[in-house]
Amino acid sequence: MNQRIDELLDKYWAAESSLAEEQELKTLLQASVGYEDEKALFLGISTLSSEEPNLKMPTKTIKIKPANWMNWAASVAILIGSVWGWTVYEQKQAEQRAYTEVMQAFALIQTNLSKGQEEMNVMNDLKYLNTTNQLFGNSIIK
Repeated sequence: MNQRIDELLDKYWAAESSLAEEQELKTLLQASVGYEDEKALFLGISTLSSEEPNLKMPTKTIKIKPANWMNWAASVAILIGSVWGWTVYEQKQAEQRAYTEVMQAFALIQTNLSKGQEEMNVMNDLKYLNTTNQLFGNSIIK
């Protein structure tokens, strides 16, 4: 009998025993002398499994108030942030358009200035003449 108990205990601790073998182990342990620790374990397990759970429900209930004002506050914050972001975006776009227009105006001025300087090259030939006598000769003024 003790040999069978030892075999069943080895299988139980190795987690290889079936339910029928565990039931046989319980009955053999109750009938045998010795094995006090194992008897206490199985008696404790059977005692715990037969007890009803003693759950107490809380007597005081805490009422959770709905936080509707938080929803409104979050909505207002999102709205204000969106409006502010849109105005900053529009301001940046206006600055970019103004910069583009100024640069186009500078490019037009540069183009017209270059054209004017090219037309003035004809006058460069006359800058070396000092007087009208050199132009028309000395015969006219005497």
